[in-house]
Amino acid sequence: MCGDKESVTALIFTSLIMTLVSEEFPAVVPYRAEEITIPADVTPERVPTHIVDYSEAEQTDEQLYQEISKANVICIVYSVNNKKSIEKVTSHWIPLINERTDKDSRVPLILVGNKSDLVEHSSMETVLPIMNKYTEIETCVECSAKNLKNISELFYYAQKAVLHPTGPLYCPEKKEMRSACVRALTRIFKVSDLDNDGILNDHELTFFQRTCFNTPLAPQALEDVKNVVRKNLTDGVRDNGLTLKGFLFLHTLFIQRGRHETTWAVLRRFGYDDDLELHQDYLFPLLKIPPDCTTELNHNAYLFLQSVFDKHDKDRDCALSPEELMDLFDVFPYVPWGLDVNSTVCTNDQGWITYQGYLSQWTLTTYLDVQRCLEYLGYLGYSIIAEQESQASAITVTRDKKLDLKKKQTQRNVFRCHAFGITGSGKTGFLQGFLGRNLVRQKAIKEEHKSYYAISTAHVLFNYIYLHEIFPDFDFLSETELSCDIVCLIYDVSNPCSFEYCARIFKQYFMDSKTPCMLIAAKSDLPETKQQYCMTPLEFCRKHKMPPPQSYTCNTAAAPSKDIFIKLTTMAVYPHITHADLKSSTFWLRASVGATVCAMLGFAMYRALLRPR
Repeated sequence: MCGDKESVTALIFTSLIMTLVSEEFPAVVPYRAEEITIPADVTPERVPTHIVDYSEAEQTDEQLYQEISKANVICIVYSVNNKKSIEKVTSHWIPLINERTDKDSRVPLILVGNKSDLVEHSSMETVLPIMNKYTEIETCVECSAKNLKNISELFYYAQKAVLHPTGPLYCPEKKEMRSACVRALTRIFKVSDLDNDGILNDHELTFFQRTCFNTPLAPQALEDVKNVVRKNLTDGVRDNGLTLKGFLFLHTLFIQRGRHETTWAVLRRFGYDDDLELHQDYLFPLLKIPPDCTTELNHNAYLFLQSVFDKHDKDRDCALSPEELMDLFDVFPYVPWGLDVNSTVCTNDQGWITYQGYLSQWTLTTYLDVQRCLEYLGYLGYSIIAEQESQASAITVTRDKKLDLKKKQTQRNVFRCHAFGITGSGKTGFLQGFLGRNLVRQKAIKEEHKSYYAISTAHVLFNYIYLHEIFPDFDFLSETELSCDIVCLIYDVSNPCSFEYCARIFKQYFMDSKTPCMLIAAKSDLPETKQQYCMTPLEFCRKHKMPPPQSYTCNTAAAPSKDIFIKLTTMAVYPHITHADLKSSTFWLRASVGATVCAMLGFAMYRALLRPR
């Protein structure tokens, strides 16, 4: 069968083909039978099979080579009563086929001993050494076109060799599974180990069975499986659950007993292709995102990610240590989060990512690069564990922002704030202050760990807001740098040249836009210096109907105040509010009260989520 497994093409011997079609032995056997197609609905694997015959008497070598290049499986037919016919399998046919196929992708071969009705003995003893020598040989079948023995079985094995090949799974010389198969099954075990205790208990095994084969496993069948493992491995079963060694042993046993279709069913259910790589369609399901729309995780996705966090937070301290994080990423082919993640999200005093920080990083990835998020969810087995069609079901695509402005309400939960200011104005400190880090903690961040992003919640209707520090370049700002929900113009109160850049950025890019802007007077703990501009920052805000400059410092003993971030989030959530509202103390009082209530509700919900843990 070709790569998409839509059909199987096989080279077969003439009399066998004619016997299969007519269900009787032909009185006259022609040199070559015409190509036939067995429809999908009459085959066990539900795949159409094209059967092609070859005759040395009627066809050239070039025609044979063309057929070999197109075949998905080749049946080499020999006569069980003819020694020279058996010898020709290794002296002529296998070398010829191997010369015409790529070494890394050999076409599977089926050895077919025909005319078994003419002898009383089996040719298997003669053929077994050949099978052991050539790994591309999937199996050997003895049959008789004359008395219809094993004819249908032959074509079943031909299909099976293509759909469920042994080669990628098992090395017959070493009598063990190949490393790629072990890696894939190890990931499947870890995804299926829902409580991360290193064993598959009865509940997990039953869920696994239902997921892969759409049928539950009876309690006695579960015990029988574990007893088989117990008899062969001392450490295959622990605490009445299947260990990774036991899980791998079972699949080795399936393969050795010719039931490798069972292992393939598991691999394909968990997203693997014929090369034991996760299929691109599995990792990147179709997700349509119209222009001016954003992507967010939905409620089910957050519940799944919470379960993944709980699974790996072994000490229940609501943070992931480096070891726990690496354990979580063990099902990935690479470490997905860089060194800067710890300065992008909230961490505890030890610098470990907290539960809130963990969800924030996932939220940021979904917003900035949803395809990467789909890929990551695929590695974690979201569609399988959450019992969804694909990872795409974890994503909410928001409506166009222009529609939000028109309706004066939004359905979005993630908002983007871009921070503008000259170098040294305090942008980085502002971002880190949002994550609760004062100046002392910020100084401990290594240069290679610094981030231009910061994301968390500001306790306003549980919305996320992420801050992005924009590189100071007045002459060229890209569409992406200008596209945001709210703008922060940050200047250093102690630097007389700092405010001018903010004023120029506002007048050039945002004065005529509908994007709300806020002026941040950073480093407010330092003595304020007169700004070298034609008007003061306060006068500038009044002229352009902006809120007054907001003082901010992260040079504090405790965590910096979050009040300013509540204001930012409120402006992002309600972009239609008037400038008069923004200047009104009554409005900010209502917003603060609302934020406090939301914070209390959020804490209550968080406690409720933690209770089962």
